Amino acid sequence: MQLQDFYKILGGSYQEIKERLQSDELILRLTFKFLNDKSYENLCRAVEEEAYEEAFRAAHTLKGVCQNLSFGELGASSGELTELLRNRETVPVDRERCMELFGQVCADYRVVIEAITTLKGQKD
Repeated sequence: MQLQDFYKILGGSYQEIKERLQSDELILRLTFKFLNDKSYENLCRAVEEEAYEEAFRAAHTLKGVCQNLSFGELGASSGELTELLRNRETVPVDRERCMELFGQVCADYRVVIEAITTLKGQKD
């Protein structure tokens, strides 16, 4: 799989990440590091426990990482979840909507992990 194909799968922009990072080697190194990022794990735990402050931080961190790496779909879904949780202290969290958005984040995350795993397998 080429990096251009990888970014198409993720709904991201290879051109954008290439302009920013300049090197395919650096893009790959940072992409593979994503496999060790704990934001998603933290988000899952926080949503399960209805710890919305922690869920907000984890979703916000995940969104930022995805935006930096141009992981389009996961960046968008984690961004939507971040916005839902942003005013959690003043507006009660719509649990149903939260779970719906969390489900989309989970689906998008699986796509990213599968694509990275495939890409990594080809490079090893």
